[in-house]
Order: sequence, then structure tokens, then C-alpha cells
Amino acid sequence: MVLKAGDKAPEFALTDNEGKLHKLSDYQGQTIVVYFYPRDNTPGCTTEACSFRDAYADFREAGVEVIGISPDSEKSHSNFISRFELPFVLLSDPDHSVCEAFGVWGPKKMAGREYEGVYRTTFIIGPDGVIKEVFEKVKPADHSQEVLAAVRA
Repeated sequence: MVLKAGDKAPEFALTDNEGKLHKLSDYQGQTIVVYFYPRDNTPGCTTEACSFRDAYADFREAGVEVIGISPDSEKSHSNFISRFELPFVLLSDPDHSVCEAFGVWGPKKMAGREYEGVYRTTFIIGPDGVIKEVFEKVKPADHSQEVLAAVRA
């Protein structure tokens, strides 16, 4: 079950593309956008990442940090960041424990095949660590603008 607005965000500790550890508690006192996505370098995920990239200055101006999380490796994230000049942190959750803690890991279907994977979901987490808003079943193309509007509201 996906966490809801009003829930305390679960603490996590994941590494970025350079192997640096990032914990949710590192961001205490500031609003962050955490977006979960299935896979680097796939059409929808690339569209979503580039959308956040293009709006990143607006998020920073609003005092908000953006963090992407997927099960991909640090190396995969490095390539994705380089290829699309992503200015924000991507964290690696290879055992999908953080995805599970946020309720965004589970059964999916594509092309008649069932498998376990990430539900494309975004959370706005307030300075107190409480989830302010949740976006499920995200449409990648204009999603960053939807999140930015919510952050500014």
C-alpha cells in the first residue's frame, strides 16, 4: 500500500552514482521531492527525469531538493546522469527495500507478462519528514510542472 499524505516518510540510507550515502534525515528541515521510477534510460523514465531537469532551477528557487530513486545500479545512474545532464541526485535501491517501505513496489503487467517492479510515484516530503502530497500513476511528460505547482501552493 502506497504511503499517504500525513504519513511519516520512512528513514532510508541509499547511495548515489558516486557511492555517497544519502539519508532522509540529511534533508531534515527542508522540503524534498522524492520520485520513484522504474528504470534508467527507458522512454518514460527519461522523459520524467528530463522534465525534472528542465524545472530544477525552479524547484531550487522554491527551496526544494529533487531526488530520484530506482533499483538501478550506481553505474547505471552515472551513465543516465551524464547522458541527460541531470543536476539532481539519483539513488540506487537494488534490493528495492526503500521502494517497498514507501509502498511503490509490487506486481505489474506489460505485454501480457507479469513481474515485480516500481510504481511510478512521487512524494513531497516536508521539512518535518511528513509526506505532504503523493502523486500516483504519473504521466512523465508534464509531471514536474504538476509537482512544482503543488510545492508552490
